Amino acid sequence: MYRGILKKGFRKLFSSTTVFNTDNNISIFLFIFFRWCMKPLSFCVSLQMFLVALSFAYFAKALSGSYMKSTITQLERRFDIPSYLIGVIDGSFEIGNLLVIAFVSYFGAKLHRPKIIAIGCLLMSLGTFLIALPHFIIGRYKFETSIRSSVNSTSDLSPCPVRSSVLAAGCEHESMLSMWIYVFLGNILRGIGETPVQPLGISYIDDYALEENAAFYIGCVQTISVIGPVFGYLLGSVCAKIYVDIGFVNMESISITPGDARWVGAWWLGYLIAGLITLLSAVPFWFLPKSLPLPERRLAKYSPERTSFIKDSPLLEHKYQADEPANFLEMAKDFLPTLRSLLGNPVYFLYLCITIIQFNSLIGMVTYKPKYIEQHYGQSASKANFLMGVINIPAVALGMFSGGVIMKKFKLSIMGAAKFALGTSLLGYFLSLFFFAMGCENASVAGITRSYTGLYKVDSSLLASCNADCQCPETNWDPVCGENGLTYFSPCLAGCRTSHGSGIDTVFEQCSCVAVGNHTASAGQCNYRDSCHRVFPYFLALSVITSFIISLGGTPGYMLLIICIRPQLKSLALGFHTLTTRTLAGIPAPIYFGAIIDTTCLKWGQKKCGGRGACRIYNTTAYRIAYLGLTLGLRTASFFLCILGLVVLRRHVRRQEHNTLANGGTAAGELQALRKEENNSCNSDQCPQTADYDPERETRL
Repeated sequence: MYRGILKKGFRKLFSSTTVFNTDNNISIFLFIFFRWCMKPLSFCVSLQMFLVALSFAYFAKALSGSYMKSTITQLERRFDIPSYLIGVIDGSFEIGNLLVIAFVSYFGAKLHRPKIIAIGCLLMSLGTFLIALPHFIIGRYKFETSIRSSVNSTSDLSPCPVRSSVLAAGCEHESMLSMWIYVFLGNILRGIGETPVQPLGISYIDDYALEENAAFYIGCVQTISVIGPVFGYLLGSVCAKIYVDIGFVNMESISITPGDARWVGAWWLGYLIAGLITLLSAVPFWFLPKSLPLPERRLAKYSPERTSFIKDSPLLEHKYQADEPANFLEMAKDFLPTLRSLLGNPVYFLYLCITIIQFNSLIGMVTYKPKYIEQHYGQSASKANFLMGVINIPAVALGMFSGGVIMKKFKLSIMGAAKFALGTSLLGYFLSLFFFAMGCENASVAGITRSYTGLYKVDSSLLASCNADCQCPETNWDPVCGENGLTYFSPCLAGCRTSHGSGIDTVFEQCSCVAVGNHTASAGQCNYRDSCHRVFPYFLALSVITSFIISLGGTPGYMLLIICIRPQLKSLALGFHTLTTRTLAGIPAPIYFGAIIDTTCLKWGQKKCGGRGACRIYNTTAYRIAYLGLTLGLRTASFFLCILGLVVLRRHVRRQEHNTLANGGTAAGELQALRKEENNSCNSDQCPQTADYDPERETRL
């Protein structure tokens, strides 16, 4: 009533000629302001605005998550830890999810979902900043080297020091600190903050979008979540090129390059950038409403297939929302029966088991893929991250988007979506088998993969007659490349007596183990495995193709999860699915993948205070078999469950279709009665016209 009075008053004011006088500019401003207020921010409360905000939140969380994976080798070297411990750090994100996801998914669906998502984004931002904290409280990075750091040095440096067992100064203090704990805790906080974004965001879209548009909207959001890693890996590539202590050290004193196994990039810089972006993503959700008007057109769009999976009629969905428990205690009492009802759905249960196995394969593969490119194909961390960002991830994004478009264009049914997802997964699996044929030989390192005479020898030792006069430490990785094409573990172990030059231009002379030419060696590893560099482009091409094909089935498979459950259980189903996959896949997969990769290490580094540090060189063949074998072996096991799930789904659909035909027009009568009741309670300004409903027409996602 008051709104109508205000409208008439301002309409009269606006039509008056006095309004256009210069003295009445304030009146015009007030009219526009109140007119804007009476519309309740129609654009901001729209579903499209929520889609934009959710897409940006997906982008932010995907960027920080992918950047974490791009810094794996940097963190290994900076904190001198093995791969399995990096897996623990990476899995801590899922631990954070595990702590709160069940409660957020269940109770959050009954509260203000956009504001809960905003709080989650704030926590993600704080966690990302916490990860970068160790850089500012730990000392400068020091790597093993026997090369002069000063360009003004004129004295020769003898690479043959006297063996010493005295620990370095400051060792006792350093051994008491485990700076990677801050990274671990920060990643847990990131996981807690990320919890509400997916289940509450997707359920919000599915609640208020038309059924035929839901798959497309979710496909768009999922596509944005895949675009985020593009920028995450590109950011990782840029930061990996920058030295970790940039701005605090003289770069002319750095004697290693980004391709060296001792190089550590500015890993902390990317976390500061990602944290700021995540902080900005929280802002729009504070201005979004708790709920949106439910489109009445969707009442006429429920398909018989979807109705068959809903024990209580979906046509009364809004009534269920109105009858939900009003207080926390009643919601808590209803939790276990609701969860039991959800797990009693055989299609949902089998889908859950399949995704757990496949996520183990996917998470383990993605986590260590940049490292695999580095170690197997001899690429730098910067180049590996760059290739992941500009080649591999866009293929995944295109596949996810194409999957959503295919579902909308061909209106795939439940069975159609399931068959399509299985078919693309199988095709990608068979193509992935060719990765085994794209192998590379081990790097030629004297005393590790080859003997000092250049022959392949498994039981080689770092000590030989040619370096017997030098009491060389066997733990310091300080590689040099001899004229004979062999890489030596250090100038001392190469038997070098003198050196000249400085930094990366240092040349070692009188190297007794280099039995050709002038007996010299240069700093850094040899540029080895030319044949491996030739096969690398084929590896990238096959990686792009398989990534695209497998991701085609991502959106149809995800929609299958939504279709086969009751509308009231969407948030819980999505949240429990995320909970179980991250608990049984996200946490253990990086750990046991890392532990298996550690078994292929040929030479470990040593920490400053003693103890095993990061791996310096791997057995390339064993690494390939372990990494690819574990990835494809898990996917092989999942296909047996896929076949069983397809059979169960087909039987259930046929049984429910038979029941639907037997019941006749019951659903249509229920809908007409419901629409009649709603039309009687609405006026023409509040209730839009609804489309005619044809009970014989089947509308599929």
